[in-house]
Amino acid sequence: MLEEWYRRHLGPDIHDISSSGVHPYTFAEIRDLCRIPAADLDEIVMDDSVSQGGAGIRRAIADRYAGGDADRVLVTHGSSEAIALTLSTLLHPGDRVVVQEGIYHSLGHYPRAAGCEVVELPAASVRDGEIDPDVLAELVTPGTAAVIVNFPHNPSGVTLSPRGLKELTARTAATGAVLVWDAATAEIAHRWDVLPDPGAEGGNTVSYGTLSKTFGLPGLRVGWAIAPKELLTATFPLRDRTTLFLSPLVELVAERAVRHADVLIGARAAEARANLAHLTDWMDEHAELVRWTPPEGGVCALPVFRELERASAGPGEVERFCLELLARHRTLLVPGTAFGSRHGARLGFGGPQESFRAGLDGLSRFLRTRGASG
Repeated sequence: MLEEWYRRHLGPDIHDISSSGVHPYTFAEIRDLCRIPAADLDEIVMDDSVSQGGAGIRRAIADRYAGGDADRVLVTHGSSEAIALTLSTLLHPGDRVVVQEGIYHSLGHYPRAAGCEVVELPAASVRDGEIDPDVLAELVTPGTAAVIVNFPHNPSGVTLSPRGLKELTARTAATGAVLVWDAATAEIAHRWDVLPDPGAEGGNTVSYGTLSKTFGLPGLRVGWAIAPKELLTATFPLRDRTTLFLSPLVELVAERAVRHADVLIGARAAEARANLAHLTDWMDEHAELVRWTPPEGGVCALPVFRELERASAGPGEVERFCLELLARHRTLLVPGTAFGSRHGARLGFGGPQESFRAGLDGLSRFLRTRGASG
């Protein structure tokens, strides 16, 4: 539903306050910030790359996220391809797999498509940076093949503290389960320090990253998986029949972006935090109409609209709510039904300040008009 919603409704002159990423950089900005002179681009030979990704981009990712071990890095067309390749290879019919409730759709799709026994980790079990230890012990048992989680969670913004991550990794290691960790927005944190990538320690872990969310480069379509070398090698036959590899031009830009990650992410994170401060005030002013749990990381939240909640509205109502908001105020949200939430919507605060505030103003007028008419 998520991608179909954007195909149908995202267009020009719309205040998009629905995204789970920061707003994109221009290529001119990237060349300047990442120090890519024209001569470097001119020297690229437009030849094939290699299945695992070129040496330069793999080393850059490994140095930042994988403890320097480039052999455990697979570079892909967005993290969506990394998810498809690794989970299609890792999971088998009948495997017992724990999947976080409301998780990003690709992460939940592949276990079900593989015929796994899927057990849901309830959203309510994640509180104050930790997974309830009783729930963790009950769900992650010996014989569990994998535990698939996304922190900071898209769309709620809930995440783990360093202690919570340590407890999760200890439990998965003790039971022999593979920890599958999606860290798409991990480098923008609000409550605790940025969490280290579990893949940096090696072991039985698969982690995903992307340039699409916190780097502001969704159009570059570069992601990666960090995993044991034997798992990455096992994905090659599937990749040989699909995308083969990335362009060397894309790999060079991606390499420089990762090497300048602090600059790219830092500027967009500061902007997102300013927007979050404004959003927090906005939520307080509209407390009679909407409630939320403030996000602990990332650049989106999942507010719940009290009108829909009081009416115990069905899933179609929040979709009509979002369509009406779009028609009246040119403001885009993603219905919570894309994430299993019947009465809320994904609201992103990673965009440009002017457009973000204009979108909130439209939502405010829409909510107050509905409240007055009700």
